[in-house]
Amino acid sequence: MPVPDADVPAQEGPRRPIPTPGTLMVDTRIENRVGEFRGVAGPYWSLRPVCGGIEWEAAPEFVRPATPIERLRAENARCNARSRGDVL
Repeated sequence: MPVPDADVPAQEGPRRPIPTPGTLMVDTRIENRVGEFRGVAGPYWSLRPVCGGIEWEAAPEFVRPATPIERLRAENARCNARSRGDVL
């Protein structure tokens, strides 16, 4: 019996609504990395690290909205980075 591939979404469903730019989202393929939604790039969604850095693209089926605790952690990380001078 073949083992399901972890990189393949569990099911194909209807297209998900596009989030508002600035919404904190979680990319479940990259260790639940939290990023700020920036826009759509072809079939992918562009996410930007909360503490600054290079945007990355994620397949929408692997992206979900951040939970309240994930948003709190991300905002706290941003504030800490800003106090160190890492973020403008």
